[in-house]
Amino acid sequence: MTQPSPFDPWLWSARAGEVAGACAGGARMLGALQARRLATLVDTARRDSPLFRRLLSGVDPSRLRLEDLPVTRKPELMSCFDEWVADPRLTLDGLRRFTADSRRIAQPYLGHYTVWQSSGSTGEAGIFVQDGLAMAVYDALEALRRPWSARRWLDPWYLGERIVFVGATEGHFAGVVSMRRLRRLNPALATRLSELSFLRPTREMVAELNAMAPTILATYPSAAVLLAEEFAAGRLSARPREVWTGGETLTPTMRRFVEQTFDCPVIDSYGASEFLALASQCRCGRLHLNSDWAILESVDEHGRSVPSGELGTTTLLTNLANRVQPLLRYDLGDRIAVHASPCECGSPLPAIDVVGRHDEMLCLGSGDNVVRLMPLALCTVLEDDAGLFDFQLEQLGAAELQLATGAQGEAALASLGRAKAVLGGYLKAQGLRRVRIVCRAGHPPRRGAGGKVQRVIGLAERARR
Repeated sequence: MTQPSPFDPWLWSARAGEVAGACAGGARMLGALQARRLATLVDTARRDSPLFRRLLSGVDPSRLRLEDLPVTRKPELMSCFDEWVADPRLTLDGLRRFTADSRRIAQPYLGHYTVWQSSGSTGEAGIFVQDGLAMAVYDALEALRRPWSARRWLDPWYLGERIVFVGATEGHFAGVVSMRRLRRLNPALATRLSELSFLRPTREMVAELNAMAPTILATYPSAAVLLAEEFAAGRLSARPREVWTGGETLTPTMRRFVEQTFDCPVIDSYGASEFLALASQCRCGRLHLNSDWAILESVDEHGRSVPSGELGTTTLLTNLANRVQPLLRYDLGDRIAVHASPCECGSPLPAIDVVGRHDEMLCLGSGDNVVRLMPLALCTVLEDDAGLFDFQLEQLGAAELQLATGAQGEAALASLGRAKAVLGGYLKAQGLRRVRIVCRAGHPPRRGAGGKVQRVIGLAERARR
């Protein structure tokens, strides 16, 4: 049976026109667009979401100020999910059943909603529903604000490329949902888009990539570094002409290493499960916030705005595109700095610096059997396979790990026991058969520089502490 598509070409065309013309009027036009869309979002949230009807009851719509709106957080929103969403047909139980079935990844929910789940990088997993408007906005931003090289002008629809996404492919995560959705919507690209699970042993990933020979590699910064190391060692022969990264902090050192090793540009982006296309890289290598459709407030520990150019303690997101699951002043958990000074590229979109997820690669084993493990792969195993979200995995030695959780009691010990078994099975599949895993309950995870819980800590960070 053919599934109905949530893609509306007329809606996409309208949003693409708005995205294309938004920067023409400079910062003033962007500010006006943002204010108008914020007012619309507040009105629709108050009207259609029972939760926000209560939260916004004291807000005067005629004197709307962003700072007067309440701050929201994932745990509280998820706990009253059925009141949060604007469509009463959307229920948390129904969506959990949907996302539990990997065969339904990227299929439309109720005929026209796109659904994905988030990781538990802030200690709480989430489910996010996108309506047609939100997806049209994300698609337009991805298509029109990604840097255009000479190759893109010659092949704007990527018909001559072989694009491989290396990441989490077994769950309803935004990356794989986006890839499979694009394959379904564009048959001409279907044979050019592939995916590869980063949970597979490195030697198997390398063999698959050698066979796929991607011209564009889309993955996380830590995975890009690992694959660049495999290329430098002569085991990876596939040589991409572009590397697209996102989902983790890309440091200047990581960028230089990947670019120099593959001799190709690295194009970084910033997004989240809560807003897929928050910022895109310009020709000068800086990230620019898509401020016509998203508001990011860099705030201190008391929720007060920090000065331009300074990193805050956390970031509040207001998604101006998603009306079915309103996000107003949502605590994203990342740390950003928003710059008031213009970028050399000439874009009126504000430049930002982002310090987000920044876990460490683990190196386990000794001698000729040293295995490097990507942090996001380890998190996926513990979250998606073991169902453990409140955790911190720390390397204690060459063959010893500590798995800790802030929870206490018998339920926490049972959860750790299941996670230990799942993690042990994953390590054995990677060729590591003698790794000791120590479990600790009642040990709250520490937060890293990005403000989020540092889920995976290697020996280097342990030595610094």
